Amino acid sequence: MVFFFTSNVVSPPYSLYMGLDKHENEDLIRWGWPEDVWFHVDKVSSAHVYLRLHPGETLDDLPQTVIDDCVQLVKANSIQGNKMNNIDVVYTPWSNLKKTAGMDVGQVGFFKDKEVRKVRVEKRVNEIVNRLTKTKDEKFPDLRSEREERDRQEREAVKRKEQEIKQKEKDEDKKRKEQAELRSYTTLMREENMTSNLDGDGNDSDDFM
Repeated sequence: MVFFFTSNVVSPPYSLYMGLDKHENEDLIRWGWPEDVWFHVDKVSSAHVYLRLHPGETLDDLPQTVIDDCVQLVKANSIQGNKMNNIDVVYTPWSNLKKTAGMDVGQVGFFKDKEVRKVRVEKRVNEIVNRLTKTKDEKFPDLRSEREERDRQEREAVKRKEQEIKQKEKDEDKKRKEQAELRSYTTLMREENMTSNLDGDGNDSDDFM
């Protein structure tokens, strides 16, 4: 089971989700999307919360109010962290999550530590947690199929873009050739490049003696 939440403090809103347990977290680690951002309480057991960025966005575009929603949701879903003040929550792009064979179920590392960000959470803010809880929805998604469908659509989008570029280059090349032919024709038709029967030295080859 996966729990879905909506962060509607900005428009358009953001989708947040987290697994029911460590096994669901394992699937989310494996079949997450490149557009996802992972949140977790630092050095304390907690839920794995994911946020899906809007198309074309980067981590730097994420509003602070939405980050606040994510860290409060993580804190609220940590048995230890929920009781503690001044905890740290780390977050990083899904693509930076590293999973090796020797790790426990639900455990992750990072490819690049410099891509991991940290935010201090002073205390639980019930207003935020309650607002998010009201949007909670329980689903049983086929994470693998959804990821494969996402990847298929991305491949098709890339293919269409490449075809558009090739067609544009082809059209531009055709236009350049047509303009070159027009310039060549115009040059040939200039008056100084044209001849007639009146041109010559005054002798007519049809004259008889």
